[in-house]
Amino acid sequence: QVQLVESGGGLVQAGDSLRLSCAASGAGDSILDMGWFRQAPGKEREFVAGVRWPGPSIHYSNSVEGRCTISEDNAKNTAYLHLNSLRDADTAVYYCAARPSRYVPLMRAETWSYWGQGARVTVSS
Repeated sequence: QVQLVESGGGLVQAGDSLRLSCAASGAGDSILDMGWFRQAPGKEREFVAGVRWPGPSIHYSNSVEGRCTISEDNAKNTAYLHLNSLRDADTAVYYCAARPSRYVPLMRAETWSYWGQGARVTVSS
């Protein structure tokens, strides 16, 4: 059973940068796609960024394209989400997700098998 633990959320100022971490365990030698989703108050969960293997193939949502970077440190079994130029609209609970590598769209939340507990990010202006 894969377990994901996010860290790095909190209160940040508009215009600042943020790095979220997602530590994965229990995957063994399996190759996992990794992704980030977020859910703002009163809204549905939305795709933010994801990495699909093999490739890798990396995709970002339009709302973060150009100011977001998703990366992985395989030695630490950790994925990261860097988000720059934070805006009020980035306020949300951010969820890390993982799934066995598969050739399906990254942005479909129902295709992801494992989820972290969420990290709350509040952007203050």
